[in-house]
Amino acid sequence: MIGYGLGHNNLDIVSRYMGDIYFESAGTILTLITLGKYLETKSKGKTSDAISKLINLAPKTSIVLRDGKEVLINTDEIVYHDIVVIKPGGSIPVDGIVLEGVSSVDQSSITGESIPVQKKLGDKVVSGTINKNGVLKVRATKVGENTTLSQIIKLVEEASNSKAPISKLADRVSGVFVPIVITIAILATLYWLFIAHMSFEFALSIGIAVLVISCPCALGLATPVAIMVATGKGAQNGVLIKSAESLELLHNIDTVVFDKTGTITEGKPEVTDIISYIDENELLKIAGSLEQNSEHPLAEAIMNKLKDKNIDVYKIDGFNSTSGRGIEGKINTIRYIGGNLSFMEENNIKGINIAKNDSQSMQEQGKTCIYFADTSKIIGILGIADTIKSTSKIAIEELQKRNIDTIMITGDNRKAANAIAKETGIDKVISEVLPQEKEIEVSKLQKQGKKVAFVGDGINDSPALVKSDVGLAIGSGTDIAIESADIVLIKNDLLDVVSAIDLSKATINNIKMNLFWAFFYNAIGIPVAAGVFFSSFGFKLNPMIGALAMSFSSVCVVTNALRLRNFKPRFLKRLKKENLLDKYYIENNKITEENKNKESEEKSMSEFVKEVSIEGMSCNHCKMSVEKAVGNIKGVTSVEVSLENKNAIVKSNVEIDEEKIKNAIEEEGFKVVDIK
Repeated sequence: MIGYGLGHNNLDIVSRYMGDIYFESAGTILTLITLGKYLETKSKGKTSDAISKLINLAPKTSIVLRDGKEVLINTDEIVYHDIVVIKPGGSIPVDGIVLEGVSSVDQSSITGESIPVQKKLGDKVVSGTINKNGVLKVRATKVGENTTLSQIIKLVEEASNSKAPISKLADRVSGVFVPIVITIAILATLYWLFIAHMSFEFALSIGIAVLVISCPCALGLATPVAIMVATGKGAQNGVLIKSAESLELLHNIDTVVFDKTGTITEGKPEVTDIISYIDENELLKIAGSLEQNSEHPLAEAIMNKLKDKNIDVYKIDGFNSTSGRGIEGKINTIRYIGGNLSFMEENNIKGINIAKNDSQSMQEQGKTCIYFADTSKIIGILGIADTIKSTSKIAIEELQKRNIDTIMITGDNRKAANAIAKETGIDKVISEVLPQEKEIEVSKLQKQGKKVAFVGDGINDSPALVKSDVGLAIGSGTDIAIESADIVLIKNDLLDVVSAIDLSKATINNIKMNLFWAFFYNAIGIPVAAGVFFSSFGFKLNPMIGALAMSFSSVCVVTNALRLRNFKPRFLKRLKKENLLDKYYIENNKITEENKNKESEEKSMSEFVKEVSIEGMSCNHCKMSVEKAVGNIKGVTSVEVSLENKNAIVKSNVEIDEEKIKNAIEEEGFKVVDIK
């Protein structure tokens, strides 16, 4: 009509219709809906780096015996019944049986066991585990695609492909809303044209007004804006949300499955109980003196206890180790021994029955007991276990308050698992399982109609993390677990599982409120736009008012979504009431700026830094081995190992002898080239 008016020089027609142009509405619709779709697309997908990192666990090359000689070959060239030589610090490339050698093997990557396992003649070893000390000769029983590690990789791939995408709430609503609005617009146009006998322009403007006032800009913003705010707030609270789907789904979770080692527990053995028949510090000093030369994995826990108490060790003579049984040595000409009960009986030590009774409660709790004695009698017992994180029990109680079932699944033995469950109040325990079984157990729960979240930290957890409806990885865990998960708990605290669920529920409620506001204006505006009040009152919706109402609904939605910035987990009230709030914040490193500056000053005054160039590191396990070895040196405060730069940055609060650093690294099977 404007074109007609201009063509015939009729400015009255031009003036009458110039207010009915909808260019800005069309532009806004396209821009905001496209922005909403862009944000939605960005939030989708799970990285595939997890599989490539799993593949890197297996060494690229391996040493095998051919014609009695050690030959270096590619790992994929190993054949069934080959004899593979695994040196200290090396990754085991195949599943097999030990033919020769004694060593402790770190199986945490496969079974989740927190304490390395002693391996000797006839014992089975699995691919992807780490040989800690001693040389092992292993006959290959499973190679290539049949190894345990390859099976885990296969499970991760299958679980990744089987997880269905989650449909968006706004999409489901739009599927109903849009057809209804279009139908109303068409019916209103037809009514005014054929029944009310109004002009075509009038009828068409009614139809257009209905479409303008019901523009789904607010509907398109309802979900992505709330999710954007929620993910930002989650990061502030130590919850890294990797996809909008996981945030949406988390509010429906009714079952949380926890890995034990490194998730509920600290993931490293500690001396938890001391029964001493002599002075306690003297017992620890004797125990540490014996264990300082031991290769047993529990020796580290004892030496850490001495370090905590600032206890030095005696000089020891005639040290001897009996694999899997105990150790002995002389201190000031007196012979002392340490080991299990069988070792005590072999040495005709008195007081075994008393010691057995005294240590019974520790054994029932699944703790490892080490007995120490002099030439005649037992002088004390040390109980060693993986300790529970300080907030694990509170987190499990909070989940149960929300009617969420809690299950613990672990590769550890039944006694240790049941003891942890009893202490934390876990509803159900599944123990002594392999990685494949973890994923199977999650599948069983899902088949029962459960919405399952899995919380873990190890490589062995990655299939279950991917298979679960929502996978949550502990931030201090392995890179592979973190890549496999939907959500990462940066602060290594199970209370953040509760935070994530509360945040999800708050977000979904916010989205529902957003949709309400989006429809509130439509419920009022559409009847007005359709001309319901025109016949009675002569009132017809002005397009500019329609555009304003449309924009205002979008503003309401965005403003409501921004309220999520004030989100606080519900459990904080409980912690405050029970005077645990300060402890929670301190443990999660939420210190004041003043304390940060003070710490920084103290650190700069007493920090020594060394750069160590290292050859022979090829994978993440090599990196972990170096970090652990150097980190155990007294005075070392941090170790940062770079595979790319082939070096380690060692920081300490005292000057460390370079020879100590070199020896610690080379004992793990790597070569130190230079120390600066």
